[in-house]
Amino acid sequence: MYKIIGAKGNIQNTNHFLDRLRIFSDKNSVIIQVFNAEVIYGKKHLISAFEHAKRAIEQKTNTTNSLEMEILLYAAGERQLKLAIPKMGFKKGRSNLAIIAVSKDKKIDQIVEKLLSEFNLDRDDKLLEGDENTLKKFGLNQKEIKTVAKAKYQDLILEKVAMVDIIK
Repeated sequence: MYKIIGAKGNIQNTNHFLDRLRIFSDKNSVIIQVFNAEVIYGKKHLISAFEHAKRAIEQKTNTTNSLEMEILLYAAGERQLKLAIPKMGFKKGRSNLAIIAVSKDKKIDQIVEKLLSEFNLDRDDKLLEGDENTLKKFGLNQKEIKTVAKAKYQDLILEKVAMVDIIK
């Protein structure tokens, strides 16, 4: 099972936040990946990244040794962590976050609520709604954006996610 949410938070130290996240993940038997919400274009973006990453691990075509890192690569549309992390990573200070939590536990909603509480995050799923700015921050240029109608913007991102399999 997985859950995708948007959240706002104030992150004083990114390394400390990630360390706490790893401890929380281990303690709750959950896999969590956190992104800068400003480069996520809707829940389908992360659903697609998760499904591609899961399939890559099942088929042993994965690049990394963990599902959360594989999700990061697919969400970024990249094959190298050195490109994916700066592109998708959240920043110190007031941050808009996109979070995917994956667990075999059917209590994923409770785990996510616990995460929000322990990390002082305010849920805001509207942060996941993308627009033309999201596409630009993701790295698409104006020429690429103009190839589709606004209603198809998300498809540009989903295409980048799917292209990761091809560029392996």
